[in-house]
Order: sequence, then C-alpha cells, then structure tokens
Amino acid sequence: MFVLNGEIHEGTAAALDLRDRGLTLGDGLFETILVVSGRPFMLDAHLDRLCSAAAELRLPVEREAFVRAVAMLLAETAAGDCALRLAVTRGPGARGLRIPADAAPNLLVTMAPWQPSMAFTDITLATVAIRRNETSPLSRMKTLSYLDNVMALEEAVARSADDALLLNTEGRVAGTSMANLFIVRGTALLTPPVCDGVLPGTLRTLLLAQAAKAGLAAREAPLAPEDLLEADAVLATNSLRLVMAVAALDGRTLPRAEKAVAALRGLVRNAISAACGLDPFAVGFAAG
Repeated sequence: MFVLNGEIHEGTAAALDLRDRGLTLGDGLFETILVVSGRPFMLDAHLDRLCSAAAELRLPVEREAFVRAVAMLLAETAAGDCALRLAVTRGPGARGLRIPADAAPNLLVTMAPWQPSMAFTDITLATVAIRRNETSPLSRMKTLSYLDNVMALEEAVARSADDALLLNTEGRVAGTSMANLFIVRGTALLTPPVCDGVLPGTLRTLLLAQAAKAGLAAREAPLAPEDLLEADAVLATNSLRLVMAVAALDGRTLPRAEKAVAALRGLVRNAISAACGLDPFAVGFAAG
C-alpha cells in the first residue's frame, strides 16, 4: 500500500507519465524515515531537509501534502515499526534539461518492513575509487540520482566489505554510501563538515546537538583517512540503522571505545523513546 499525490493505492503499481523527469533525468528527492510504534522519528527534520533541497532545486513541494500523506498511510495500515520513503519527482516535462515552468510534481510515500535487529550493528568499510564531488549542491541532498552511491557500494561489497568509504575530490573523508561518519578521539566526537561533500544527515544533526549528554564534545572538523585509522572509535550513522560501529577499514581492524559507542547508542535510544513513546530495543535485542 502507498500514497501517490494524496490518494491511497493498493499493491505496488500505479500509472506514471513516461515523460516524468524523475524517470528521465533523476530529477527529484527522497527521504527515508524510521517509524516506531506507528510514530515517525524526526519527521520534521526530514521534511526540513527535503523542503530546503527542493527550494534550492526550484522544485515546488508542499510540505503539508507530505504530512497528510504520511498520516494517511500510517493510519490506513495501522503501522507498527516500519521504514517510510518519501519521494518527489518534478513531474512530466518536454525533452531537454531546462526546468519546466509548469512543473506538476508527483509526491509518493511508501513503506517497508523494519526490525530492531537492523540497527546498532557493526560494519566494515572499503575505500572506493568513486569520489564525492564537494563542489556539487547534490552532495548535500538525497536526490533520485543515486548511482554514485549504488556503484560505490557494489565496489565495496566486491571487496568483502559492508559499505564504501567515500572521499571527496581533495581526498578528505565525506561519508559512506549510506551513512555519515564520526570519529571518537578522547572526549571529542568529530564529523566532517558539510562543505566537504557531506549530506547533512538527520541523525548527524541529533548527535552534534546532544553528544554532551553522552559525555562527548561534538564538532565538525575535516577528516583524512588516517584520522579514521588513528581514532578511538569510528561510527557511521543512518536513519534506519542508527549508530553503527565501524569494525574495520580496508581489512584493518579499528579500535572501539566501548563506553563512547554505548553512550551514543543510548542517546539515540532515548531520543526514539521520547519521540515515539517506545524503546524498540528494550526487549529481545541488545543495542550495545
């Protein structure tokens, strides 16, 4: 079941104009949101990012239309724990690259299963050849043009890693194919700045704002690959997989500051519990 332009649909198929620029040019945006006990986690933050990117792309998006669509789908499906995907395409347009003046965007909300066991895992990384273009505004957005991430992940998996370490064109750390990166250095929690080609992740924003509750001083700082190897811990953050500990980089085992990792995971659990009224990790799953 899904919502397309304010209407509920059964199944997984709906009519879409083949001239839609989301299909022909990847002209659109998306967000992925965790839902716990039927309540979206950090929905406002996701919508803030989507609407900010849409304004920069001159893509007309009505925020309240997404709010209504999310509420409609969750109510219709009696959702418990799941993952929502919000997507907007620019809609049909004539051939060529120029943005049409009369764009009629398509707004889509879908859902997929989510289990607590998907989160708080350990992962391994491999440095890939694909570079993040920090000069492109798209590095700061979740656009439908996601093939760099897809191909980076394929390269990493071919090297027996779980995810790809993406550097920018200057060789600095940008993130992974699916996550933001942090390092723990003593009592400092560091993450690369957005200007280095970093997606301003919603969980990244949460940790920067609240890391003091975990006894850490968080700030942005440019990171080199060597900084990951020399850190007390390396963490990857993602809206669905939450706080992942990076166990190895390019086959080299990384340190793991257990106390800091547990504190940051606890911070996120508390935030989910406060927002959604339930800690999904309290029963049947150890988050540390």
